[in-house]
Amino acid sequence: MKLSELHPEGTKVRIGTVDFTQDDIIRFAGQFDPQPFHLDPEAARQSLFGGLCASGWHTCAGWMKCFVPYWTSETIRLGKDGIVAPKLGPSPGFADLRWLRPVFAGDSITYFVTFLAAKDLESRPGWRINTIRCEGENQNGEAVIRFDSKVIEFP
Repeated sequence: MKLSELHPEGTKVRIGTVDFTQDDIIRFAGQFDPQPFHLDPEAARQSLFGGLCASGWHTCAGWMKCFVPYWTSETIRLGKDGIVAPKLGPSPGFADLRWLRPVFAGDSITYFVTFLAAKDLESRPGWRINTIRCEGENQNGEAVIRFDSKVIEFP
């Protein structure tokens, strides 16, 4: 079964929620994005953000943290119905990444995936490149992140 058959174009699916704690924000930033407004609550209050906020890369990682278990459970669910789930491979890239508003300590971000399009690869019969929209919104329903990603589907 093809991904486009499981999720018709425009189908938006909730894939999970991540709670962003102060400790998690500081831990991630210390390893990957050591900016004062990600590391120090007092320095963050004095910044243009006005409070400790997560790295944009942390919010991206939150999307993947939700997608992997979502797809694993979807594969299991389909298998119980006798349906072979599409095999998804690596992403050959993403486009139009937008960090729309800061994610502050204490925010809960709910992530979504929307199937946008699929293209067969002429050079590899049975392979496809799918375009998906990846989004997150905070507990107030405000969009915080959005990007379009490509994902390879193979036989």
